[in-house]
Amino acid sequence: MRRLHATGVALLVLVAGWLFAGVVTAGPASAHAELVSSTPADGEHLTSSPGSVTLRFSEHVSIGPGYARVLDAHGRRVDRKPPAVSGDVVTVPLRETLSRGAYVVTYRVISADSHPVEGAYSFAVGNAPLVSAQAVAAQKPTDIRVAFLLPVFRWVGYAGLVLAVGLPAFLLLCWPAGWAWRAGSGRLRRLTLIGAAAVVVGAAAGYLLQGPYTAGTRLGSVFDGSLLAETAGSGAGVLLLVRAVLGIALAGVLVAAWRREGAGDQWLTGVGVVLGLGVVLTTAGIGHAVAGPWPGLAFASLTVHVAAMTVWLGGLTGLFLAVLRPGVPLQQTAAALPRFSRLAFGAVSALVITGIVQAVREVSTPGALFTTEYGWILTAKLLVVVVVLGAAAVSRVWVQQHLGVGGRRPDGRRRVTAQAFAAEPGSVGSAATAALPSLRRSVLVELALGLVVLALSAVLVGESPAAASAAPQPIDVTLPLHGSSGTQGSVEVSVVPASPGINSLHLYLFDGSNQLTQPAGIAVTLTEPAKSIGPLTVPLQPGGPGHYISDGMSIPGAGTWTLTVTVRVDEFTATTASTTFPVR
Repeated sequence: MRRLHATGVALLVLVAGWLFAGVVTAGPASAHAELVSSTPADGEHLTSSPGSVTLRFSEHVSIGPGYARVLDAHGRRVDRKPPAVSGDVVTVPLRETLSRGAYVVTYRVISADSHPVEGAYSFAVGNAPLVSAQAVAAQKPTDIRVAFLLPVFRWVGYAGLVLAVGLPAFLLLCWPAGWAWRAGSGRLRRLTLIGAAAVVVGAAAGYLLQGPYTAGTRLGSVFDGSLLAETAGSGAGVLLLVRAVLGIALAGVLVAAWRREGAGDQWLTGVGVVLGLGVVLTTAGIGHAVAGPWPGLAFASLTVHVAAMTVWLGGLTGLFLAVLRPGVPLQQTAAALPRFSRLAFGAVSALVITGIVQAVREVSTPGALFTTEYGWILTAKLLVVVVVLGAAAVSRVWVQQHLGVGGRRPDGRRRVTAQAFAAEPGSVGSAATAALPSLRRSVLVELALGLVVLALSAVLVGESPAAASAAPQPIDVTLPLHGSSGTQGSVEVSVVPASPGINSLHLYLFDGSNQLTQPAGIAVTLTEPAKSIGPLTVPLQPGGPGHYISDGMSIPGAGTWTLTVTVRVDEFTATTASTTFPVR
């Protein structure tokens, strides 16, 4: 228990340090793959036709099955070649000469962590009025079925990893006799092969779904040849294909191992270890670890995290479905339990430490745990892990009390609980045998909650990290203007950076034909109902036909703010639009 106490103290120090640093030194969190600049800029009026459009992002991106296009006011493309990507810069070549008029840049690129990033903005050549970017280049959200199936098949792949890699690792390290256990080896053989199949199915399904996910198309396009080819050329696609091949090869090795009852073939064991490590590495190589700050450290940390999870849950599966079942010789149970207790202690310690490393990197500040969707899911995962650790502590105490393992006297001799053993040295007594069902229940709790943790992890991989979500997010939205006689035009609202303090507000008013229009009057107010603030009047300056600016719009503090635009069409008619947005 002294090792457990020391590790617990160390973990508490790490968490406390993170909380202190987050509260005292918290600064703006860096977002993943944001558009940081563009040429031409949003809303810019050019005196001559540009030769290309350049988009610069906050990290390396790729096009893959996405796009970067330039459209005229009628939605017709005016770019002449596929976009070129160099690191974090995307360049879209244009036709030799763009005529006077308004144009829209629309993009959907793939960030380094394989997630799509999309946006649109408008510029004009000459004094032509701008058009609504959202109206010309409407962007469809990810198909809800694709968004649902992706984490489902991630979970299938994770569960397969536990069975195909974690369970054989448990047999090799803790219970070598299990390979030849006549009463239940068939069950274990089936589980490991099912696990290998799940690894293959999870990888193959992820590969098929990656195209519609990044391209923003429907589920029915999973077999689209162009999307499959684009996915094959992406880093995530290559890793998914490699993982599927490794899963097939691992299944072959497992079949051979079970035929030989896992005995004596070091070459076969070595091949299995290499294949299992390959599956772990290809699992860790997709997601947030390869994007953002410290990618090398993050990848190493996540690899250890995945490996520790695999070994721990694989061992729990072996205990529950084999070692602790009736029919296993008690001497084998007594040998396997202490070995796994030590292995699980190391795996859980590695899980917690690497989990903290990932949290510091991806959450950035403790406050983001409670203000972002990623933070909420991660908090739920942490709470489940705490319960799992409680169940693991109960199991470890059982092993120490009934098998005399884990504690030592000050003079270095091992503690042995007398009633756990019968008269013969090393034999398990009736008290320990009678208590096995209670241990099995504790292991079942650990295993069930571990599967819940896997499910939450599968969802987290698809979420934008809290460090990105917690950062100020500029607002760019087109709203319909409602009056007594229905919808009468629209207003495009842009707020940058949407953070406490001074912000820049741009409004563009459009009539029913999507053309900029000049109203008889316009007013903007800000309110924060939860804090009973407002309405605060926002001063506006004309920026051109149908364009109004407030470069000094002050937002007093963080919260959920509502911006309301009131447009006076004539002396008797007024229309309104409002939008609610978070300020962090």
